Amino acid sequence: MQLTQKGAATKRRIVEGAAREIHSQGVFTLRLEDVMARTSTSKSQLFHYFPGGKDELLLEVARYEAARVIDDQQPELGSLTSWTAWWDWRDKVVARYRAQGGDCPLHVALSQLRTTTEGARTVASELMSQWQSQLAAGIRHMRDIGEIRPGLDAERAAAALLAGVQGGVLIFLTTGGMEYLEAALDEGIAHLGGEAAVSARRGPVERDM
Repeated sequence: MQLTQKGAATKRRIVEGAAREIHSQGVFTLRLEDVMARTSTSKSQLFHYFPGGKDELLLEVARYEAARVIDDQQPELGSLTSWTAWWDWRDKVVARYRAQGGDCPLHVALSQLRTTTEGARTVASELMSQWQSQLAAGIRHMRDIGEIRPGLDAERAAAALLAGVQGGVLIFLTTGGMEYLEAALDEGIAHLGGEAAVSARRGPVERDM
């Protein structure tokens, strides 16, 4: 559906309002009436932009939250040009999930849709692809300047690091233990850069630990 500038703004307001409603009361008790009240929209407006109703709205919320996962890691994720920059990114990821606590908005939205649905799987796949791509760009840069061994497969190394991060996030959401995510990041970066990466962590970054 082609939207006017005003229509796009209204649709975004509904999505952002639904996201805030989920944050405050949870996805399982979410009612469209609450979203309408929060966003000052009518039922006809909501179904104009989301004719599929609640499931379609939740899918848009998932896309919105997926974009935030990447945006919240910037500019560090897009600037992995030194080992200090890699540790700065690591600290930002840990800080994001620590501040977020045990409720991951993206996970909550996707769980209601079921990860087996095509839309939910597409959102998750797009997020992982974007995340992996930016990690791989950083790895290639470090490889090109001689900080990583020449034969390293950047895409595969990025996939392994991302898998470790996601495993750490899942354990954190399940148990509340942040040490698994921290270990995945620390060991993943150390594996990429060896002693050079570890030495950078012993430098100025430690002042913030």
